[in-house]
Amino acid sequence: MNINDYTAEVFSGGVGFIGLVFYIIYAVALWQVFSKAGYLGILALIPIVNIVILVRIAGMSGWLALLYLIPIVNIVFAIIVAFKEGANFGKGGVFSFFLLWLFPVIGHLIIGFGSARYRKV
Repeated sequence: MNINDYTAEVFSGGVGFIGLVFYIIYAVALWQVFSKAGYLGILALIPIVNIVILVRIAGMSGWLALLYLIPIVNIVFAIIVAFKEGANFGKGGVFSFFLLWLFPVIGHLIIGFGSARYRKV
């Protein structure tokens, strides 16, 4: 094993570890958001179910989460969900676009651990 193989092995494991850390942080943030919205927080740990619950928190039918499977439509739908979810937590359009759609980990941490209250609009 030469040094290049060892370096590649170390860095590939590091990327997986960093991904796992981000997933855990995001799951904790979603757990708090779900709890504030009246859903079981543990549902944040189930990958597809958490998307369905986010759509329901945005005030839409959970079946609409299937729109995430259609290319191009999924981007537009994700923006709509972010705006509606932000409105339900009393946040504006800029917050919703940048922190719930573009950087959802940060936005959900702010909503989950901040003073935002869920009120369905």
